[in-house]
Amino acid sequence: MQKSITFKNANISFSDQGKGTAVVLIHGFLENSTMWKHIIPEISKRNRVITVDLLGHGSSDCLGYVHSMELFSETIEAVIKHLKIRKYILVGHSLGGYISLCLAKKNPSKIKGLCLLNSTSNGDSEALKTTRIRANKMAQNNFGNLVRMSFMNLFGAQSKATFKNEIHLALQEALQTPVQGYIAAQEGMRLRSNSNQFLAESNFKKLILVGEKDPVLNYEGSITEATATKSEIVVLTGGHMSHIETKENLIYILKKFVKIC
Repeated sequence: MQKSITFKNANISFSDQGKGTAVVLIHGFLENSTMWKHIIPEISKRNRVITVDLLGHGSSDCLGYVHSMELFSETIEAVIKHLKIRKYILVGHSLGGYISLCLAKKNPSKIKGLCLLNSTSNGDSEALKTTRIRANKMAQNNFGNLVRMSFMNLFGAQSKATFKNEIHLALQEALQTPVQGYIAAQEGMRLRSNSNQFLAESNFKKLILVGEKDPVLNYEGSITEATATKSEIVVLTGGHMSHIETKENLIYILKKFVKIC
């Protein structure tokens, strides 16, 4: 059941299920809390699971024209404080991973573990920054086609056939994202800083989960990143959307990670 708080006059939607050590699940770009619908029931058997709709996604409002990682993390922090949670584990998918890192920087002593799911502690390359600027210009005039194209490009031909229904439902959720939310998140991601050193120096449990067919992140680069940041890494067989393409394996690995944190 979704609940909400008000943060800087914006509605922030969240859910809170289960008991035990808190696990905060942070979704990615063009997603919302529904991406965790198969994962929540499994993790909440032994843990308290919190999900938050990010600014400009799901049932949460937009808050300006740049949703920086700092601003995103402040909304997550507001929910955590509202729920009176002292320590927690973070799991962030893609954009959610960037936000998890930002939140962890502000509250390192409160973090029991951090999982980057199809995500990275690296900042954007110059090429990717240029791509985000171009995408934001396109979004103003041709948003629906832009979302369909970028979303479907996350999946290979085999995944498109195997997970046709799941991909269709996820795409419908993506299309509900307001244009302002799209642009603000892209700007925030473009401007975010590199977090390699912070992650390397952190003492909490660290896990990087990457798909060997991920079109967004090169998994060999993720292996190098894991070594540099002293993080455990697991390479999954799918692509960027592990919660769809390798769901059962992902649940198994997350349950194992949460248990050792």
